[in-house]
Amino acid sequence: MKTPALVLIVDDQALGREVMASALEADGYALRFASNGAETIALAQSIIPDLILLDVMMPEMDGFETCRRLRADQRLALVPIVMVTALDDCDSRIQGLEAGADDFVAKPFHRAELRARVRTITRLNRFRTLLDERQLAAEELAHAYDATLEGWSRALDLRDHETEGHSRRVTELTVCLAEAMNLPAAEVAHIRRGALLHDIGKMGIPDAILRKPGPLNDEEWKIMRTHPSLAYELLSPINYLQPALAIPLFHHERWDGSGYPQGLAGETIPLAARIFAIVDVWDALTNDRPYRQASPSDEVLEYIRSQSGKHFDPEVVQVFLRLMSDGVIAQVMRSDGGYARRPTS
Repeated sequence: MKTPALVLIVDDQALGREVMASALEADGYALRFASNGAETIALAQSIIPDLILLDVMMPEMDGFETCRRLRADQRLALVPIVMVTALDDCDSRIQGLEAGADDFVAKPFHRAELRARVRTITRLNRFRTLLDERQLAAEELAHAYDATLEGWSRALDLRDHETEGHSRRVTELTVCLAEAMNLPAAEVAHIRRGALLHDIGKMGIPDAILRKPGPLNDEEWKIMRTHPSLAYELLSPINYLQPALAIPLFHHERWDGSGYPQGLAGETIPLAARIFAIVDVWDALTNDRPYRQASPSDEVLEYIRSQSGKHFDPEVVQVFLRLMSDGVIAQVMRSDGGYARRPTS
């Protein structure tokens, strides 16, 4: 059963409270009453009404001051306040608006007008509250999803001890690079999820290949190169992850078209994947692997520079090199616990 809207009626005169109540009682509101400013504030804090009908001319604390104090309470800041007043001059209305009133009803009021105002305002407030609750629920659900994704990412890293921490590191650097390219925050959020899950397809690669201590042979490489497609098959049924699929599916594509799985070239490769590709190579080459030691940072930077227009998008390379020169990349690495890198040459 739908809960009736809760209306707090404030007037220092009993007759004034009764007249407003009689105008509204047929509409099924839950009505509460207060006779002065202090009582209004205490009751409003207790019940959090859907609307306050506030008389202006009250002793000790008038409606203007009461309204200001109600607005100063964070819990009541968005509760609609309608001032009911015999003051009909412009200065009084301005004073009311400055105090935080949302609307005015002039005394003596027309019953039908009061009912219409109250009906409209309570419906709008209920709708706003519902939207706020749904937004909060959506945010909580998104946090839960993201926590699950991070769990998947850690599980993959733990499966391959030699690359432990790789997913976390490349995610932070990818977000840094995406932000430096002035991408919208919503897009960066999807990029972060895609970076976390970039290697999720390797869950389908046999351990004998994934953890082989030496170079892979041709047949093993053929199997290894299926991991982007495996990632797509795993993630694509999940609607929440649809905007994040570019990195898991396309992060091994190359600017010159020599990559896999689809041989895309240039700007046909999604920007998120082009951004991630540089970070992925940087992290792979500056960290030890079972079959080789990490390379010095200076050598890796020179390699990345040489691959501009071949493996990597030239524009993204320039931004990456600028961040490296400005020390931003190093700062991100330090904040993430550092890399197991060899010293720069």
